[in-house]
Amino acid sequence: MSKLYTGIDIGTNSIKIIVAQKQENQFHIIAKEEEKTEGLKRGVIIDVKKVADCVYRCVQKVEKILGISLKKIITCIPADDCLFNIVSSKIDVLNENCITGDDINQLLKEAISGNINEGYELVTAMPIGFKLDDAKMLKDPKGLSSTTLESRIVITMIPKKNLYNLLNVFQLCNLEVVDITFKTVADYFEVRNHKIDNEVGAIINIGEDTTNVSIYNKGIMIKNSILKVGSYYVDHDFSYIYKIDLNKARELKETFAVASVRYADQYDEMELVNEVGEKIFINQLDIAKVTEARLAEILKIAKKEIKNLTNRKISYIIILGGLSEMTGFQYLVEDILKSNATVYNSTTVGIRHNRYTSALGVIKYFDNKLELRDKSCEMFSADDVSKLIAVSENNKDNAMINTMFEQFLDH
Repeated sequence: MSKLYTGIDIGTNSIKIIVAQKQENQFHIIAKEEEKTEGLKRGVIIDVKKVADCVYRCVQKVEKILGISLKKIITCIPADDCLFNIVSSKIDVLNENCITGDDINQLLKEAISGNINEGYELVTAMPIGFKLDDAKMLKDPKGLSSTTLESRIVITMIPKKNLYNLLNVFQLCNLEVVDITFKTVADYFEVRNHKIDNEVGAIINIGEDTTNVSIYNKGIMIKNSILKVGSYYVDHDFSYIYKIDLNKARELKETFAVASVRYADQYDEMELVNEVGEKIFINQLDIAKVTEARLAEILKIAKKEIKNLTNRKISYIIILGGLSEMTGFQYLVEDILKSNATVYNSTTVGIRHNRYTSALGVIKYFDNKLELRDKSCEMFSADDVSKLIAVSENNKDNAMINTMFEQFLDH
């Protein structure tokens, strides 16, 4: 069966929207767009109207591609001030001959009831496996026989004020929020595989002006920390040293700088005019020294934070974020974080860039959540799907989209 989802990630630097189709356990990108963000500072919404305007413009871009209106979305939120609580829950199975998604839903409801702190809202409830009558632990007990169903569940929650501003943004854009999770959880669901699902590890996401460090134990986030340092500091270094404005500094970072001096060309130069009108020449080797020093500092701070968060043996460290796309970044990671650290490389056709990790990950998280509970969610109507086919039939360049949606109707 084919499924369609829309995921939105509102970042400090940009808003990312992905419309994806899941078919035969593979996710295909139908549309993706990005829009510069205004009204955020350190991931926190400080001007709801400005953020809503940016979201609206990004939504319009996607709607122009698809030829239909977006109505329902899944989104993610920074884990600032989040609280963790581990609770136990046990219920009698409704039909002892077969555990269903309804039993899992009931178990989670029992766990949540009375365990949300005053002034906070629930974000996730992640079961740490399920125990049946025979005391065996399972990831998914649906279809098995047992008189009882038991689990320990990690509940995460955030202050209401952190969530309500985000919901107000989408309300202004006439978008219904179907579900929400933390960005770090979305990141995990994008990078996960069978191996790390059974290990303890860390995910580091280097954002615009913050870096998120989270610890996972067998697929469950158990600790999280947000560091007040990010890719903006590279821009600031360039701006200060070369006396250029921040926009030019960002462009320099994105088009010319490399993460390690080992990958720099000492004969490659870029010509710029600084803020006082002087013509300057910037050598790639020189700017690589500045970049490497700042990135090394960020990675060392993140490494120290991992040790502060847990004493457990870390089997993997995965690094995400736009900065991780820089040439030579993997070498710097291996040098500072050692052999168990890798830079994530997106392999999904249609995006292939780490800045879309959270937008696609939140879709995968939601799909996994529905499967565990044996639920479904229609984010697009049959009429909308028909319109998508009609639009693609009139556009030969979109033949692939046409084929996808014909298959969708056949399921």
